[in-house]
Amino acid sequence: MRLLRLAVRLGLALAAAATLYLGGTAFQVWRAARQDQAAPADAIVVLGAAQYDGRPSPVYRARLDHAAELFAQDVAPLVVLTGGKQPGDRFTEAAAGAGYLAAHGVPEESLVLESGGSDSWTSLQAAARVLGDDRRRVVLVTSPYHALRTRHIAGEVGLEGRSSPSASHEGVGERAWHLASETVRVGAGRIVGYGRLVRLGDKVG
Repeated sequence: MRLLRLAVRLGLALAAAATLYLGGTAFQVWRAARQDQAAPADAIVVLGAAQYDGRPSPVYRARLDHAAELFAQDVAPLVVLTGGKQPGDRFTEAAAGAGYLAAHGVPEESLVLESGGSDSWTSLQAAARVLGDDRRRVVLVTSPYHALRTRHIAGEVGLEGRSSPSASHEGVGERAWHLASETVRVGAGRIVGYGRLVRLGDKVG
């Protein structure tokens, strides 16, 4: 009976600790979604999102519009577009983003395409590689609730990242879902490492 009571108490203590940890993480994800850390940098890095035969999705378009605004404000001389393509696609996310920005006034010579990534970690790792050792300071443009995880991943791959979230047009339900999803991902990534999470996902998948 004593062992049972101890086990119950231990279980309750662990549940309480996990609840506090995830609650604190959720608050940090929520706060990061509302912080704009844009400052002079070596490059603006745009995380890719869905595109339809070369046309950016609304989510991706919001990111690209924000990157164009930052470029116009002389935040950085380069815009790095990331993201590969799904089977059957004619365009990569990076190429679709570059075409959109070029059509909206960003000079082609200021655009750098990196389509080797298939997720946030590999995309930022590829961006770090193409930027080289002399260009480490970046402004990260992505959707609001993705901001904190993106910033953490940037640090893991050797970039000095500041987040500047794009506008969000999601409904209440979508925002709640993304907040919950990012809370779990950030919570897990802090414990085991974001790169390790990606490798584990590849093995499971």
